[in-house]
Amino acid sequence: MDHKACIDALNDLVKINNDRIAGYQKAIEELNDEENKDLKSLFARMITESKACKEELKQMIHSYGGDSESGTTASGKLYRAWMDVKAFFGGGDRAAVLKNCEAGEDAAQKAYQTALEDDSVMAQTKVLIRKQKEQLRHSHDEIKQLRDAAVAH
Repeated sequence: MDHKACIDALNDLVKINNDRIAGYQKAIEELNDEENKDLKSLFARMITESKACKEELKQMIHSYGGDSESGTTASGKLYRAWMDVKAFFGGGDRAAVLKNCEAGEDAAQKAYQTALEDDSVMAQTKVLIRKQKEQLRHSHDEIKQLRDAAVAH
Protein backbone atom coordinates (compact mmCIF):
# COMPACT_ATOMS: atom_id res chain seq x y z
CA MET A 1 0.00 0.00 0.00
CA ASP A 2 1.25 3.47 -0.89
CA HIS A 3 1.52 5.63 2.21
CA LYS A 4 2.76 8.75 0.36
CA ALA A 5 -0.44 10.76 0.96
CA CYS A 6 -0.36 9.94 4.66
CA ILE A 7 3.33 10.77 4.92
CA ASP A 8 2.78 14.09 3.12
CA ALA A 9 -0.15 15.03 5.37
CA LEU A 10 1.78 14.06 8.51
CA ASN A 11 4.83 16.02 7.36
CA ASP A 12 2.66 19.11 6.84
CA LEU A 13 1.52 18.75 10.44
CA VAL A 14 5.12 18.30 11.62
CA LYS A 15 5.97 21.62 9.93
CA ILE A 16 2.95 23.29 11.52
CA ASN A 17 4.08 22.15 14.95
CA ASN A 18 7.57 23.47 14.12
CA ASP A 19 5.95 26.83 13.27
CA ARG A 20 4.05 26.75 16.53
CA ILE A 21 7.23 26.00 18.51
CA ALA A 22 9.15 28.79 16.76
CA GLY A 23 6.29 31.25 17.27
CA TYR A 24 5.92 30.58 20.96
CA GLN A 25 9.70 30.56 21.53
CA LYS A 26 9.85 34.00 19.95
CA ALA A 27 6.93 35.09 22.13
CA ILE A 28 8.73 33.98 25.29
CA GLU A 29 11.89 35.87 24.26
CA GLU A 30 9.94 39.03 23.59
CA LEU A 31 7.74 39.03 26.69
CA ASN A 32 10.13 40.12 29.39
CA ASP A 33 7.96 42.00 31.87
CA GLU A 34 6.55 40.57 35.09
CA GLU A 35 2.97 41.24 34.02
CA ASN A 36 3.22 38.61 31.26
CA LYS A 37 4.81 35.83 33.32
CA ASP A 38 1.60 33.80 33.00
CA LEU A 39 1.85 33.95 29.21
CA LYS A 40 5.47 32.80 29.29
CA SER A 41 4.54 29.66 31.21
CA LEU A 42 1.50 29.08 28.98
CA PHE A 43 3.63 29.44 25.85
CA ALA A 44 6.26 27.10 27.30
CA ARG A 45 3.52 24.52 27.86
CA MET A 46 2.37 24.93 24.25
CA ILE A 47 5.92 24.39 23.01
CA THR A 48 6.07 21.14 25.01
CA GLU A 49 2.68 20.17 23.57
CA SER A 50 3.84 20.74 19.99
CA LYS A 51 7.07 18.83 20.60
CA ALA A 52 5.04 15.85 21.81
CA CYS A 53 2.68 16.09 18.80
CA LYS A 54 5.66 16.27 16.49
CA GLU A 55 7.22 13.13 17.99
CA GLU A 56 3.98 11.18 17.54
CA LEU A 57 3.70 12.36 13.94
CA LYS A 58 7.32 11.46 13.22
CA GLN A 59 6.88 7.97 14.68
CA MET A 60 3.91 7.38 12.40
CA ILE A 61 5.82 8.74 9.37
CA HIS A 62 8.72 6.39 10.12
CA SER A 63 6.33 3.45 10.61
CA TYR A 64 5.13 4.13 7.05
CA GLY A 65 8.72 4.11 5.80
CA GLY A 66 8.91 7.87 5.26
CA ASP A 67 11.31 10.59 6.32
CA SER A 68 10.08 13.36 8.58
CA GLU A 69 10.50 17.04 7.82
CA SER A 70 12.54 19.28 10.05
CA GLY A 71 11.64 22.68 8.63
CA THR A 72 8.75 25.06 9.00
CA THR A 73 6.06 25.95 6.49
CA ALA A 74 8.09 28.52 4.57
CA SER A 75 5.02 29.71 2.73
CA GLY A 76 1.32 29.81 3.18
CA LYS A 77 -1.07 31.23 5.70
CA LEU A 78 0.21 29.46 8.78
CA TYR A 79 3.72 30.78 8.41
CA ARG A 80 2.38 34.29 7.87
CA ALA A 81 0.19 33.97 10.95
CA TRP A 82 3.20 33.17 13.11
CA MET A 83 5.27 35.91 11.46
CA ASP A 84 2.50 38.33 12.42
CA VAL A 85 2.87 37.14 15.99
CA LYS A 86 6.58 37.94 15.88
CA ALA A 87 5.96 41.37 14.38
CA PHE A 88 3.63 42.35 17.21
CA PHE A 89 5.98 41.73 20.10
CA GLY A 90 7.79 45.02 19.70
CA GLY A 91 4.98 46.91 21.40
CA GLY A 92 4.41 44.20 23.99
CA ASP A 93 0.67 44.80 23.82
CA ARG A 94 -0.82 41.75 25.54
CA ALA A 95 -4.09 41.81 23.60
CA ALA A 96 -2.30 42.12 20.24
CA VAL A 97 0.11 39.31 21.09
CA LEU A 98 -2.76 37.03 22.09
CA LYS A 99 -4.79 38.00 19.03
CA ASN A 100 -1.93 36.94 16.78
CA CYS A 101 -1.31 33.75 18.75
CA GLU A 102 -4.99 32.96 18.26
CA ALA A 103 -4.60 33.53 14.50
CA GLY A 104 -1.71 31.04 14.52
CA GLU A 105 -3.83 28.56 16.45
CA ASP A 106 -6.70 29.07 13.96
CA ALA A 107 -4.33 28.27 11.12
CA ALA A 108 -3.12 25.12 12.90
CA GLN A 109 -6.73 23.98 13.41
CA LYS A 110 -7.43 24.57 9.73
CA ALA A 111 -4.38 22.53 8.70
CA TYR A 112 -5.42 19.62 10.91
CA GLN A 113 -8.96 19.81 9.50
CA THR A 114 -7.59 19.73 5.94
CA ALA A 115 -5.64 16.56 6.78
CA LEU A 116 -8.79 14.98 8.24
CA GLU A 117 -10.79 15.80 5.12
CA ASP A 118 -8.16 14.32 2.78
CA ASP A 119 -9.65 11.08 1.41
CA SER A 120 -6.21 9.69 0.62
CA VAL A 121 -5.21 9.78 4.32
CA MET A 122 -5.91 6.40 5.93
CA ALA A 123 -8.38 6.01 8.80
CA GLN A 124 -5.72 4.88 11.30
CA THR A 125 -3.70 8.02 10.51
CA LYS A 126 -6.78 10.16 11.07
CA VAL A 127 -7.16 8.75 14.59
CA LEU A 128 -3.86 10.41 15.57
CA ILE A 129 -4.65 13.59 13.64
CA ARG A 130 -8.07 13.88 15.30
CA LYS A 131 -6.56 13.38 18.78
CA GLN A 132 -3.92 16.06 18.22
CA LYS A 133 -6.42 18.49 16.68
CA GLU A 134 -8.56 18.17 19.80
CA GLN A 135 -5.53 18.73 22.05
CA LEU A 136 -4.54 21.84 20.13
CA ARG A 137 -8.14 23.09 20.14
CA HIS A 138 -8.00 23.26 23.93
CA SER A 139 -4.89 25.44 23.65
CA HIS A 140 -6.63 27.59 21.04
CA ASP A 141 -9.58 28.09 23.38
CA GLU A 142 -7.28 29.00 26.27
CA ILE A 143 -5.52 31.62 24.12
CA LYS A 144 -8.91 32.97 22.99
CA GLN A 145 -10.14 33.33 26.59
CA LEU A 146 -6.97 35.21 27.55
CA ARG A 147 -7.30 37.40 24.46
CA ASP A 148 -10.92 38.21 25.32
CA ALA A 149 -9.89 39.12 28.88
CA ALA A 150 -6.99 41.28 27.64
CA VAL A 151 -9.24 43.11 25.17
CA ALA A 152 -11.80 43.76 27.93
CA HIS A 153 -9.22 45.55 30.09
